[in-house]
Amino acid sequence: MTSTPIRQQRLSVDEINAAHARLKQENPAIRARNAAADLGISEAELVAARVGDGVTRLADDPEAVLRSVLPLGEVMALTRNEHCVHERHGVYENPSFFTHGARRTGLFVNPDIDLRLFMDHWANGFAVTESGRAGDRKSLQFFDKAGEAVHKIYLTKKSDETAFDKLVATHRSDAQDPEIAIDPYAPDEADTPDDEIDWQGFRAAWEGLKDTHDFFPMLRKFKVGRKQALENVGADLAFEVDNDAARRLLEAARDRQCEIMVFVGNRGCIQIHTGPVKKLLPHGPWFNVLDPAFNLHLNESGVAQSWVTRKPTEDGIVTAVEVFDSAGDLIVTFFGRRKPGVPELTLWRDIVSEIPAKDIADVA
Repeated sequence: MTSTPIRQQRLSVDEINAAHARLKQENPAIRARNAAADLGISEAELVAARVGDGVTRLADDPEAVLRSVLPLGEVMALTRNEHCVHERHGVYENPSFFTHGARRTGLFVNPDIDLRLFMDHWANGFAVTESGRAGDRKSLQFFDKAGEAVHKIYLTKKSDETAFDKLVATHRSDAQDPEIAIDPYAPDEADTPDDEIDWQGFRAAWEGLKDTHDFFPMLRKFKVGRKQALENVGADLAFEVDNDAARRLLEAARDRQCEIMVFVGNRGCIQIHTGPVKKLLPHGPWFNVLDPAFNLHLNESGVAQSWVTRKPTEDGIVTAVEVFDSAGDLIVTFFGRRKPGVPELTLWRDIVSEIPAKDIADVA
């Protein structure tokens, strides 16, 4: 995962706001994430600097805030990483949270808002009002300890603004401080050397999978990195494809009316779309899905490797296309629409089978 660069000198709140104003004057459409990067600070610091001017700090209880979102009605959920943005309209129904030892996780499982939450990474929350040509835009924004955005919830024309204002008043922090502490994550540990891994045992474990949710625990058990696993398990279970694979499968899913699942995540949240895709539009380096309830923005210039994977389950093989950046971080994962107890869509499997394996001669 990308971390905020360490800077030589901390900017004051006044300096942040003045520099941000200059950036917006030069480029009125600049996004907060990009403005923060230009200033050498985290996005959370940029947002916090506006506390008292359209920004309210929320109390340190994101679970309570999330449980309070339902009365807002239809909103837009946004989860992103460095190279992909996932936006889904819907209602925040059926929250549930769990404790696993020292870890805290959560779920929203609904046809529209479908989230997997890793609450240990939710550090700072804000209610934000941004002014634009179309008027004020209100949102709830959450960040991890390094100041990276974890999840955002935007009001839509169908949302209840009175309920939003009530939520903010209820969960407003007593400490409205425009400065926040940033704690960058340590660099990821290097993968275990290939020659120290029990690849025979690992492959046997892969072949013995009963559920896709068992995949990550399996990686931890054998101390194998995700991409390292794909590179070594065998081409019948994982093989590399060209980096236009995401575009190709989205176009095929549109043309053949195949419902798919699209997973995009970061340290603190994974957001899932299940359903069709219809309006696809490339724009510069970005390949976009622009449907009424679902938008996806994939920066294809950030794609370093793409893989087809096949994982056994009690319902048969589950086929995925996994897209990685140059750091080996997962950008986006695609599946055919499925649910427990039902085999994978044949149409999805046919679409993926038409994506050719990468020519070995192309590998530098």
